[in-house]
Amino acid sequence: MAEADISRRHHDVPLAAMNVVPLVDGMLVLLVIFIVTAPILTHAVKIDLPKASSHVNLTRPEHIDFGIREDGSLFWSGEAVTLEQLPQRFAAEAAKQPQPELHIRADRRVAYEQVAKVMAQAAKAGLVRIGFVSKPEGR
Repeated sequence: MAEADISRRHHDVPLAAMNVVPLVDGMLVLLVIFIVTAPILTHAVKIDLPKASSHVNLTRPEHIDFGIREDGSLFWSGEAVTLEQLPQRFAAEAAKQPQPELHIRADRRVAYEQVAKVMAQAAKAGLVRIGFVSKPEGR
């Protein structure tokens, strides 16, 4: 009889089960803590804040319209200028605060060398905001 009990014990597979009761107890404790503390966190102090205008104050600096024609003639805001006059004009504009933007409008057939000379003189004078103006496709 004793031999039958020993042989039966060796053939039984041990039962492996996770005990979740402590986990559920811990979750319930945390739930109670959050329920108690949540109203305390949302309590706000009433303050009468001043009213202010929310309009954006845009101060756009003036810009220089600089044109270069196919024949190499230069125009400063519609006025014809020479390449020798540019360093003095660029230096005067670079000294202004806020510094104006240089908008270069060059004909499509202008040699790159001419545009590069104008840009080099503007950069040498201290102008940092230089842009090219072009027509969008389809116009």
